[in-house]
Amino acid sequence: MAEGRSHSGAPPDLLAGFDAGQTHTTCRLAAVQPGGGWRVLAEGQGPGVSHLEAAGGEERFSHALRASLQAALGAAGLGATGPGTGGSAATTPLAAAGVGASGIEHGSAVQQRGQELAAAALQLPAERVLVTGDERTALRGAFAGDGPAGAGIVVISGTGCIALGRDGRGREHRCGGWGWLLDQGGSACDLGRDALALALEMADGRRPGTGLRPALWQALAGESGVVTAQQVKAMVVAPAFGAAGFARLAPCVEALAAAGDADALAVLQRSADALAGLVRGVAAALALEQPRVCGQGGALVHLPTFAAAYRQALAAGLPGAALVEAAGDACDGALSLAAEQLAGL
Repeated sequence: MAEGRSHSGAPPDLLAGFDAGQTHTTCRLAAVQPGGGWRVLAEGQGPGVSHLEAAGGEERFSHALRASLQAALGAAGLGATGPGTGGSAATTPLAAAGVGASGIEHGSAVQQRGQELAAAALQLPAERVLVTGDERTALRGAFAGDGPAGAGIVVISGTGCIALGRDGRGREHRCGGWGWLLDQGGSACDLGRDALALALEMADGRRPGTGLRPALWQALAGESGVVTAQQVKAMVVAPAFGAAGFARLAPCVEALAAAGDADALAVLQRSADALAGLVRGVAAALALEQPRVCGQGGALVHLPTFAAAYRQALAAGLPGAALVEAAGDACDGALSLAAEQLAGL
């Protein structure tokens, strides 16, 4: 970790670690300690991000960083008032920042563009910012006590899903994370999308009707209370729906599965099997026969029936795996990247 460069009477160097997902962005602000390491000061929340190549992706990315940083600075009493603050990114300058963001591919042109956008948004020189995929900050945070070469696999199931592992020599391998239009199973988006597909089969008579269809229809209708299959078709292609729109249906699918609905259980099991398959793929690529596996993400945290099915599928397919709790989270991983950027100057 970086050694602080502050001196008596001067403010400490400030580090920012960002976890930028599709639904929200968290900024964790920390002060570099004179003897090494850092002390967390506060956190702030901002909106989510999308792929930089998506419509409005660059603007969303920059705004998410600025808004969450402003909120963190405000919470720390350092001069910003929160996500609505206009003007510059912050009134208190940062020394360095690490960003883990959804949709950033390591070693790609998109990563380079993310670097440029983050440096501009945070008003930092390029060499003081590192932008990478959120799965990499999650892996670094999860096995923080083991150093850069600590072996383990992190699997994230939220709106999307991905698994990333590292062996004892520092080699890394990733499975999944190819986006909701291409990946099939393992995320909250997949739960909602696949259940909705079954509901439409019920609506047009290809499948016997069950409680799945009215439950999903109600979840989509909201306060209006009424929705038709034709309206559902129009809803899901609206620009604002996307992966997050399908993911919002996942709690409904979880509740139905927990109550014993056979169709919901089948959807949930397929997705859980696919998520376990991501972990098996990483383990095979890195020759990890008894890997430590850390599960993260909203689907594994908030959907207990789905999480239990995933654990059972993993135990059956990779019996040597040991489920472990994370030593730290993605913001911790991002802060460690920020500290390394500062230490390398």
